[in-house]
Formats: sequence, C-alpha cells, structure tokens
Amino acid sequence: MALRLYQFAISHYCEKVRWALDYKNLSYETTNLLPGQHIKTMQKLTKGGGASVPVLEHDGEIIQGSSNILDYLDRTFPDKPLTPIEEPARAQALAWEKRMDEEAGPAVRCYSYHHFLQRPKVVVPLLAAGTPFYNRILLSLAFSRVNEVMRKWMKINEKTAEESREVLESLLTELAEAYSQQPFLAGDSFSRADLAAAALFAPLFQPEAYPVPWPKPARIPGEIKAWLTDWQPQLQVLGKVYQNYR
Repeated sequence: MALRLYQFAISHYCEKVRWALDYKNLSYETTNLLPGQHIKTMQKLTKGGGASVPVLEHDGEIIQGSSNILDYLDRTFPDKPLTPIEEPARAQALAWEKRMDEEAGPAVRCYSYHHFLQRPKVVVPLLAAGTPFYNRILLSLAFSRVNEVMRKWMKINEKTAEESREVLESLLTELAEAYSQQPFLAGDSFSRADLAAAALFAPLFQPEAYPVPWPKPARIPGEIKAWLTDWQPQLQVLGKVYQNYR
C-alpha cells in the first residue's frame, strides 16, 4: 500500500513529515484536510486516537504525530536515516527534536496566528491551502467562529502571543549559537534535530518549497513584519539548513 499523509498544508508539523519523506526519496500521496472539518476523518482513521495531524497511513499501519512518524520511517525505510545510531548524537538529536516540538512549534503557531487571525483575507487562503476552492468561501463565511475556536483550542491571546515571542527569540538565539559552532545540531551529519528546527520555524522565513500561498510582504501584520526584520539573521541560519537539505 502506498504511503498516504493526512495533513494541513499550512502545518509546520506536517512539513516535518513531508521533508522526511522527500529526504528519503519516498513516493507518497497527500490528503489535504480543512481545519475543523478534519476531526471526523481523523477520529475514524485513528479509531478515536485523536484529531491531530499529521497522520501517516502505510500497509495497514496508522501512525499519528510527526515524531512517531519519523520513528516509523527510520524503522521501515532505513536508507538515509534521520536518527543517529551512535550515542551521544542519538540522544542529542531526540532531545533537540523534543524541544522543537514542545517549544518552537507551539510558539510559532501562537505568535503568528494571534496576528494573522486579525486579517481573515490573509489567513483563510493559508488554512484552506490544497483543498477545494469552495473551502475558502466556507471559512470566510464562518470566520468569526473559526477565530473563536482556534484561539480557544490553541490558547491564543495577547498574553500567550507575547510569551511565545519571547520563547522564539530565546530559541533562535540558542540555535544560531549552536550552528555557529558546528554544522549540525547532533553529531556530524544532518538529522531529525536539524529537520525539526528548520521545518518548525519555516513559516517565519517562508520557503518557496512550502505548499501554501505565502502572503505578500505588504499583507503581513506590521508587528510581525518588524519582528521578522529584527530576527532575520537568526532565521537565515535555519533558512540555509532548509535550502541545503530540503
């Protein structure tokens, strides 16, 4: 059975998996879901295991969560491994990925959505990317409810957005320092640590390979635009990782 990835095109956790699949030169198909409407599909697919994406389906196996999927891909398709075999590189890679998943991913999401949800015409095409055109209309019509649900589910508000900004700045400083001392975060080769860092920060440097229609600079909220300018040197460090290995 072919590999099938159930995803939101905009999700940076899904980008982790897309990148891993491409890095391993694996053929796969994607099913793009619309946030909110995806819940029934996910609950049926995972048999009540939860509604979060990404989910990978392969040979009767259902694997949910980007880290679990990377584990599965390395076990099932061992060529071009993303997990170092030797210690301490293995432990370092898994520790970095865990931090990126638990700190960077939520912070990028909270800080970005807090500002972009205030601009429905900009954020709707991002949320509906890869799905039928009419979903943009549906999201636009129901946007007040979409905004309310997303903010509640992801705990997005002025306070958490500010806290997320501080987390991003701390992590970017630490990552830039780490890359100034060595080419990779764990061991002497590209690993899931580097992939996770660059993938989860990717929405902030907006690479062309990402499958969504990024907003033009004039449509980016002013506060985010100013912040991106200030932190461009650190973001470019991760942009180079993305460019070199994506």
